[in-house]
Amino acid sequence: MHWSYALSGLLGGFLVGLTGVGGGSLMTPLLILVFKINPLSAVGTDLLYAAITKLSGTLIHHRKKNIDWHAVSFLSLGSIPASLITLSLAGSHWQQESFRATIRYSLALALFLTALALLWGWRNLYRRETAVQITQEIPYKRFISVVVGMVIGSLVTLSSVGAGAVGTTALLLLYPKLPLSRIIGTDIAHAIPITLIAGMGHLALGEINFSLLINLLIGSIPGIWLGTQLNSKISEKITRPFLAILLAGIAAKLVLI
Repeated sequence: MHWSYALSGLLGGFLVGLTGVGGGSLMTPLLILVFKINPLSAVGTDLLYAAITKLSGTLIHHRKKNIDWHAVSFLSLGSIPASLITLSLAGSHWQQESFRATIRYSLALALFLTALALLWGWRNLYRRETAVQITQEIPYKRFISVVVGMVIGSLVTLSSVGAGAVGTTALLLLYPKLPLSRIIGTDIAHAIPITLIAGMGHLALGEINFSLLINLLIGSIPGIWLGTQLNSKISEKITRPFLAILLAGIAAKLVLI
C-alpha cells in the first residue's frame, strides 16, 4: 500500500466525478513526471485505472438518470473502431524509443488541446437554456458525434488523454441545451469501452503495473463517488479555468523534459 499513489487516485477520481475531466489528463503526467513511471507503463496502467474508475462513476450517474445512452452509442461508433485501428498500427512499433517519444509528445499535444477545449467550453457553458434530448437534434450532429468519437478513440489509445475533457467539451458544443450533469454522465459512460479496449491492448504488451493500479483504485473509487455528489454544487467558473491552466503547464513540462 502506497498512500501517495492512493491519494493521487483519490484526486483523479474526484476531478472526474466533479467535472468529467482529470483521469488521463492529470494522472498519466503525474505518474510520469512525479513518480517517474515508464511512459508506456503509465499510459497502460492509467487506461485500466480510468476504465474501472469510470465504471463506478457510470453506475452512480445511471442511477441518477444522468446518461444519454443514445449519445454514447454515436460516440462509440467512432471511438471503438478508432481505438482498435490505432492499437493495430502501433503494435509493431510499441517498444521503440522513437515511439515512446511519440507517446510523450502526443500526450503534450492532447493536453494543450484539452486546455483549449476546456476554456472554449467554459465560455459557452452558460449559453444553455432548457434541456433537450439528443434524439431531437438535427442529424448532422450525430455524424459529427461519430467523427469526434474517432478522434477521442485515437487520442485515448496513444496517450490515455481525451475521453474526459475533449469528450465533455464536444458534447457541450454539440448539444448546448443538455444539462451539464447529463453531459458529464454521458461522457464518463462513453469513456469506459475505449479505455478498456486500449488498456487491454497495453496489457497484452505487458505494459501494466498491477501494484500501481490497485493503489490508484483504492483512492479513485471513493473519489469519483464524492466528486459525483458535488458536481452540481461547485461553480465551473472556478474549476474549469483552473484545470485548463494546470493542464497547459503540465503539457509544457512534458515538451521540455
